[in-house]
Amino acid sequence: MKRLRYAWQIMIVLIFMQIVFTCEANGQSTESILYASSELGKKGVVISLEQLLEEIEGEFTVTFLYEENVVADKYISSGQLSLLQTSKARGLAQILTALNIHYWQLDEETYVLAEKTRSPISGTLFQQETITGTVTDAGDGAPLPGVNVMVKGTTTGTSTDGEGTYSLTVPTLDDTLVFSFVGYEIREIPINGRSAIDISLTSEAIMGEDVVVVGYGTQQKSDLTGSVGTVDEEALQGRPSTNVSQALAGRISGVDVSLSSGEPGGSPQIRIRGSSSVSNTNDPLYVVDGVILNVERMQGGSHAINSIPPGSIESIEVLKDASATAIYGARGANGVVLITTKKGSREGPRINYNGSVSTSSVAKKIDVLNAEEFLRVEEIAYSNAEKYDPAGFAGGKYTNPADKRNDPRLFDQNGNPLYDTDWQDEAFRSAITHKHNLSIAGGDEMTTYGIYVSYNDEEGVMKESWLERYSGRFNVETEVTDWLTAGGSISYSNQSQKELHAWSMRMLYESIPIVPVKYPDGTWAGNEDYPGMEGGPNQQRVSEESIHILDTQNILANLHTNITFTDNLELRTMLGTNIINQEQDNYSGRTLPFLSRDQEGIASISPSRSDNWQLENLLNYTIDFNNIHSISALLGQSIQTSSSSSSSATVWGFLDDYFKYHNLGIADNPRPPSSTTNKYTMSSYFSRVNYTYDDRYLFTVTGRVDGSSRFGTNNRYAFFPSAALGWRISEENFMQGNSIISNLKVRTSYGLTGNSEIANYQYEAGLGTYTAIFNGSRNIGVGVQRLANPNLKWEINKQFDIGLELGLFDNRISLEADVYRRKSEDMLLQRPLPRTSGYATVFENIGSMENRGIELALTTSNIENANFSWSTEFNISINENEVLKLHGGSDIETGGGVHGGGAGSIIREGLPVNTFMGYIALGTWNTDEAAEAAEYDRLPGDIKYKDVNNDGAINQDDRVPIGNGVPDGYGSFINSFSYKNFELSADIQFMYGNDIMWEAVHSTEDRVGIANSLGSVLNAWTPDNQDTPVAELRPTQAGYDTDNDTHRMQDGSFIRGRNFTLSYNIPQEILTPWSVGSLRLYATAQNLFTITKFRGYDPEISTSGAPFSRGRAQYFEYPKSRTFLLGLDIGF
Repeated sequence: MKRLRYAWQIMIVLIFMQIVFTCEANGQSTESILYASSELGKKGVVISLEQLLEEIEGEFTVTFLYEENVVADKYISSGQLSLLQTSKARGLAQILTALNIHYWQLDEETYVLAEKTRSPISGTLFQQETITGTVTDAGDGAPLPGVNVMVKGTTTGTSTDGEGTYSLTVPTLDDTLVFSFVGYEIREIPINGRSAIDISLTSEAIMGEDVVVVGYGTQQKSDLTGSVGTVDEEALQGRPSTNVSQALAGRISGVDVSLSSGEPGGSPQIRIRGSSSVSNTNDPLYVVDGVILNVERMQGGSHAINSIPPGSIESIEVLKDASATAIYGARGANGVVLITTKKGSREGPRINYNGSVSTSSVAKKIDVLNAEEFLRVEEIAYSNAEKYDPAGFAGGKYTNPADKRNDPRLFDQNGNPLYDTDWQDEAFRSAITHKHNLSIAGGDEMTTYGIYVSYNDEEGVMKESWLERYSGRFNVETEVTDWLTAGGSISYSNQSQKELHAWSMRMLYESIPIVPVKYPDGTWAGNEDYPGMEGGPNQQRVSEESIHILDTQNILANLHTNITFTDNLELRTMLGTNIINQEQDNYSGRTLPFLSRDQEGIASISPSRSDNWQLENLLNYTIDFNNIHSISALLGQSIQTSSSSSSSATVWGFLDDYFKYHNLGIADNPRPPSSTTNKYTMSSYFSRVNYTYDDRYLFTVTGRVDGSSRFGTNNRYAFFPSAALGWRISEENFMQGNSIISNLKVRTSYGLTGNSEIANYQYEAGLGTYTAIFNGSRNIGVGVQRLANPNLKWEINKQFDIGLELGLFDNRISLEADVYRRKSEDMLLQRPLPRTSGYATVFENIGSMENRGIELALTTSNIENANFSWSTEFNISINENEVLKLHGGSDIETGGGVHGGGAGSIIREGLPVNTFMGYIALGTWNTDEAAEAAEYDRLPGDIKYKDVNNDGAINQDDRVPIGNGVPDGYGSFINSFSYKNFELSADIQFMYGNDIMWEAVHSTEDRVGIANSLGSVLNAWTPDNQDTPVAELRPTQAGYDTDNDTHRMQDGSFIRGRNFTLSYNIPQEILTPWSVGSLRLYATAQNLFTITKFRGYDPEISTSGAPFSRGRAQYFEYPKSRTFLLGLDIGF
């Protein structure tokens, strides 16, 4: 009992000091706590140590254990408390050392104090070895007095003296020492036979302060003058994700994340503060551990970013405004995504395994006709054929459906269908995915290492689609000398995926329900088996016999050295590379109707390779004057070279399907092969200076000069500057003591960035082929088609940003708001030239566009106590886009309508980019309007379009802007709950104000009788149902309207239950006997529900492929799935 009481007493100073830092986490400084006790700072009186401890216990959830003689007759003066002003933790240690008191921490809320005159507690009587060393502050190298040094698993321990040195007798040199100090990290260091161990500890004040990765360095968030969003490791762990884009979705305001397809490996589309270009990429720049990834999209539309397993990522930062992105100059126009991967640990090996298995299914089915409905619609259409095509009907152009229903494979003797196939049920499946991630991280004081391997086996919800990926990464960092460190990392991923042919998705809609997948004899069935149908094969046959395999190998590596010249000056050199090899292999079978039967099989192989290398030298200088003036300066140089090559060979005419694409030489008809090669180089010089005055006034200036071989000889180099100011108002004297506002900062920035991601050689003249008739025969020639432009230069982004950061009630409420204006100038466009010039086009800088927006991010800690907590994150982004200028004010038509002719969308001055063009549909002509309909050569039952210009005709001149795919706003609402060892997170996503051109309607609603149709045709016009947007049914051959119009324009707004995760952390007392450090079990539901008016599979999918926007035009899209997942995370 006496020993236990004595052990309790050894821990009180740690309580004392940790409470101080706990209070800081709650927004109250150490000085304010101490000075609040008897107002020492004001009166200059002394306070007894016992009284101070009692007041702290009464105000905070902590307990101090000590004998009365430890604190008796001990007092603290205001002069001693002043030691806290320079370094809180170190000052407290000095006070307690001066009082001859030793401190020890029992748990998070219990501390023991004891007199230093007593011997260190020892759990053994046979002490054999003595360890000595020094403990210093990792920040400034100063010695740390009062650090507790303990032999792990025993009560043997001591503490460092006033010089930071210690001497400890240990049982063996195989033990592990635990170093702990209030306000600093706790470190465990294996002795490994050493007799001297010097270590450094990192202050929790630094660790607790958010450190943000920025371009070519890091900064404390409080010192940032730019707009930077962060997703940390805790957030990444809380939401199980397959790839980086999933991990990033909804976490940061101003960042819009979507998929172009729901199939495995579907290409992510990320837009930061809208779109800045109409002809170049709008993808952000991705940088992984300092290495710039291949910017160009790979085959299949994929991106190298998705080869990085989320489990190996430590943090993701998104740079949004010019102050943050200007350091990347010509590549910063679309924002920058910085990914920092996990590194080794200075402690012993730590092993972690994370594994999960999930099942996915389609979240929604499309309403299409069943067998009975299909046959009824066919009959109605036939009955209306004479109305719309009397001559053709009289001439026997149309066949009575009853006369076609005599195939015994499909109909019984009475003409009733034998089958009612639900093609969606046939195509979809419950897909199983399993993922495994294993990491081993460790090291010692000199060297750290990390090994990370992962495996992902993912089935698509559509049969025959899948993805398999192996990946691994190794990193090492070593301190060669006290002035030189070196390290590097290398990662490799090997991914193989089977993609589905676009016709597979189309036939999911159009395969008729009266035919089976296969007949009883095993032969394939299809639309062509029923007279009058289009000859497309059935959906399952396309999936099985049209093979598309995409193999990708991705290597990402870097080597770096850090040379420390002085405490203030450091040189970092890095060599990085990103190498990507791909091969797309395709084969369509000899008997596959419509696709390859006429060619007796088609095969192709398309290998490609890209090599990116970069060499960078960074010189960093930091200095601090009297804790008032702080300067951090960066000077850098970078050179990057990128080369790519690709080739393709296609053949057709096979004797059988055995070899597929593995032996092209046996085909009868080879097509001439093709090949390409590209190369470009960038040379850059950049600098950034951060200045802070008294932790209140912040100033950042950045500049970068980029030179690129992609641009004209007159504009190879460009300068991209930025400047930013910040004011931490909450640090002003007049704000001290404010119990409501705990943080208040305003910042503003302005700068220029560029977009250099154009195709190579665009400034040079381009060749093209021409045809001419000589002597009655066609001859092909080659001539100059594109005019050279030596003045070709970067697209420039000018961005202005004002930001506010506000923390209330000890930062339990945090708000971050940004208002920005982003103007894109010198946009690159192909300008048509007069035919008399002899050229077709010239690539010029001839346009401008603007994005204006507001971003809000609110975080609240609603409830926080020992057993239960509830926090909320809400963000919303509002962006307005407008095209300001085009050459000559002329429109640029893009994305032609699928069936209706004319442009599907348009770029026009004064409108948002990607504005959809079409007719205004007013419903259908009714019988009372027959005379007026006749004036437009229409009948009651036809679609009624608005005559916009009142010229008495419906033509291209009546097409007007009818919507756009750019959302008015989007965001997330995330709630996190914890109760004891349980945690629950609920992530709700929303988007509003965007339109979707659902072009599938052209094929599946407008045309009937030649394929299956949407269920909406059951609402077609009849004399008894005239108030409908769907035209009267008639055979396709009788003529029909199928144009882009407001009926096909869908509201793309939605609310989605994106992610719900419930987890349970196994209590430590259960794990410790099994030598398990942690064990977390979790269950996740993804895409649980979607509330939307959109009639297609998913409003977030875009199949338009538009380069300038997410497009949000859909034809036949691969649906996004609903997923239920179980997983575990275990650490040793």
